[in-house]
Amino acid sequence: MITLTKEQIQFQAVRHHQAEQARKQITAITVEHPNMTIDDAYAIQSAWKAIKLKEGRRIIGHKIGLTSKVMQRMMNIQESDFGFLTDDMVFADGGTINSADFTDPRIEVELAFVLKKELKGPNVTIFDVLNATDYVVPALELIAARSYRIDPETGYKRTVKDTISDNAANAGIIMGGRAMKPDAIDLRWVGALLSQNGVIEDSGVAAAVMNHPANGIAWLANKYAPLGMSLLPGQVVLAGSFTGALKVKSGDTIHADFKEMGSISCFFE
Repeated sequence: MITLTKEQIQFQAVRHHQAEQARKQITAITVEHPNMTIDDAYAIQSAWKAIKLKEGRRIIGHKIGLTSKVMQRMMNIQESDFGFLTDDMVFADGGTINSADFTDPRIEVELAFVLKKELKGPNVTIFDVLNATDYVVPALELIAARSYRIDPETGYKRTVKDTISDNAANAGIIMGGRAMKPDAIDLRWVGALLSQNGVIEDSGVAAAVMNHPANGIAWLANKYAPLGMSLLPGQVVLAGSFTGALKVKSGDTIHADFKEMGSISCFFE
């Protein structure tokens, strides 16, 4: 149920767009609108997407967030969330990223599914996802917070509605390593070691994402169905993180080792 007016939704979308462009964080929306709904949050995200598209950006895929039960309990929700990926969010494996371009940047370890067939709900299953996937590739998601995660003045902690409005915190994607067909490996047991400046800071296995990372893709396709949307051939879908969000800063070298699927690295200047 949408409770905000069209003007309020557009205003908040513009606030986030301007915050991203100015690299300056803003107060969480729920401070002003404590009773806003999840539908309001997605409406703001959609309005922000429209702004980006009008400026010439192109949708290349989607992201799924809050896929683990631990994160859902922390955010006091019962299901995952989603956001969009645009063409300017892609960074090269082994490349350099300007940390000053992002507000409160962090890195998460994921698997990216690249589709060869359309996935259109309802009733999309994990088997439909595997059949529609061209290949799966290791990925790092760069997340950022255009609104304060914790307000430095008041200590207010933003809610999942604020995160969804903020495009589910997405800011970028780095893909690398070894692309593999979805039936070439047991995707549940894909593991990764996440290192920062040569020190392993986190690790995990992909089964932490809804028991199988392809389950997240099926969930998203079915979630999009009532909106008249689908996942399209050629699009990239980030299935959800199976490590915590690692804070990064200028001077950090990040390396993720996916064993038989290879590795990814990036440097923050």
